[in-house]
Amino acid sequence: MTDNVTEQNRTQSSDGGSEPLGTRKATTRRGGGDPATRGRTTIADGVVEKIAGLAARDVLGVHAMGSGFSRTFGAVRDRVPGGSKSVTRGVKAEVGEVQTALDLEIVVDYGVAIADVAQAVRENVIAAVERMTGLQVVEVNIAVSDVKLPDEEDEEPEPRIQ
Repeated sequence: MTDNVTEQNRTQSSDGGSEPLGTRKATTRRGGGDPATRGRTTIADGVVEKIAGLAARDVLGVHAMGSGFSRTFGAVRDRVPGGSKSVTRGVKAEVGEVQTALDLEIVVDYGVAIADVAQAVRENVIAAVERMTGLQVVEVNIAVSDVKLPDEEDEEPEPRIQ
């Protein structure tokens, strides 16, 4: 009789169907609940700052990010062997659990409409940050700290060694 019960368990599912055990898909999830609710994701301020910095630089009319001092200091830091260009220069982020706020400092090219550039930067930054992080961007404050004139030399000269 034991052999008959074992054979029946192998060939019948628990609901009386004729599917072999092990081939039926489970309808319950282990651990229970939606996987999105199992744990917490935190995003560092620096991550949001990098995303925002790159998105702002993509806008036509943005010459550089940061104030004159921060750009000069950054140019020196970039020349140090092993140093890399700071994509977060001119960007400050405050990140909460579901929202973020950003402050950007930009230098625009001479001749562009500053209001249009600022609006384009704001839209590009919001789209990139919200798409990549899932955070809600509550504000993007933009300070235009300088205008790059056509005859001005860049404060960040080309490196002598290539």
